[in-house]
Amino acid sequence: MEMPGYVQNVLTALEAAGYEAWCVGGCVRDLMLGRAPEDWDVTTNALPEATMALFGSHAFPTGLRHGTVTVREEHRSVEVTTYRVDGDYHDHRRPDTVVFTPSLEEDLRRRDFTVNAMALSLRGDLRDPFGGQADLKAGVLRCVGKPERRFGEDALRILRGLRFAAVLGFAMDPAAAAGIHGHRALLKDIAAERIQVELFKLLCGKDAAAVLREYPDVVGVFWPEILPMVGFDQRNRHHCYDVWEHTLHAVEAVEPEPVLRCAMLLHDVGKPRCFTVDQDGNGHFYGHPEISRELADDMLRRLKCAAAFRETVVRLVEWHDRNIPRTDRGLRRALRALGEEDLRRLILVKRADNLAQAPEYRDTQREIDRAEAILDKLVAADACFSLGQLTVNGRDLAALGLSGSEIGRTLNALLDKVVDGELPNERTALLEAARKL
Repeated sequence: MEMPGYVQNVLTALEAAGYEAWCVGGCVRDLMLGRAPEDWDVTTNALPEATMALFGSHAFPTGLRHGTVTVREEHRSVEVTTYRVDGDYHDHRRPDTVVFTPSLEEDLRRRDFTVNAMALSLRGDLRDPFGGQADLKAGVLRCVGKPERRFGEDALRILRGLRFAAVLGFAMDPAAAAGIHGHRALLKDIAAERIQVELFKLLCGKDAAAVLREYPDVVGVFWPEILPMVGFDQRNRHHCYDVWEHTLHAVEAVEPEPVLRCAMLLHDVGKPRCFTVDQDGNGHFYGHPEISRELADDMLRRLKCAAAFRETVVRLVEWHDRNIPRTDRGLRRALRALGEEDLRRLILVKRADNLAQAPEYRDTQREIDRAEAILDKLVAADACFSLGQLTVNGRDLAALGLSGSEIGRTLNALLDKVVDGELPNERTALLEAARKL
């Protein structure tokens, strides 16, 4: 993995003008791990005004107060920030003031973790004053300086640390772990949108379950609904894990895609509120999908999730415990209700849910296979399950004399009959049925 040309151009221009310039932070970390960096950040002793003047129309003042200029090079963006020392953080997110400094090491000293406090020059020279390279090799996340100071300055670093641990598979240094637990309440000061971004990246990490297992108290700051799940004994032969542990196994068992991982995290969040015990001492959770749906909807709204994302997750949570039929008619009805994309997601959700149950009850996978095979057959045959697939439309029904809401009701009635196999999806047959309806 090499530094891309557009980044080299930015470094070259700064150095040619007599300034120091280094790639810094996550891009250096990812480069050393052989990963493709998502963003490239450059730090320099050039003041923001000098950077603006140097790059002219390619420079944009995106954060002059904090020394940041965004440079557009080859249609890509590079953030160029002046070496700085941060003042106090009264809002636990942004420094009240910054002071520009001529020292690269002083700039690196203000950063969160040692693996993010390394700088790389155009010629491949590495500046690593806090042992980030050694921690990178050891797979350890260690704070630069005292954890209480780092997390007290910017509380979002708490979730960023957990996200790094989940995505990179790194262990948390004991002092950093203690700082995260001890300062977790500061997350109340962080905007919901920022929490959302970090949480969903964490959820899609390869070690998401392991991180959540160690830090439910952190997630519980903004989603207290999950805390009753931790250690909650299900007292049911189908389950060898408590509710939280079952949830973590289900998260691990589904693809690392935000909708699916979020659905698995929340699919049983309502169980503690529905728990009952029968006369034989067996635990039951009657109605838990509906309660979980209500809780999940509220939780996702609080994190300001996009409506389409929230509605999809909530739908999967509501349907996760329903039986998927293993007949053509049953699958067509499910397709009618969910559409192909969400029905396939539901199949993945049900697989993961079942894989997180007691081993002797995992033979449900064969039934899921049967349902998926029927779904594949129906889709291959272009089975009709949506209004858009009907061979008649609203204009056809208007020509028959229908109007207003009559058209919508009739189209849906026709679709129901096609889905149930009572009518073929043929224009003549559908128009004749519409006349009778």
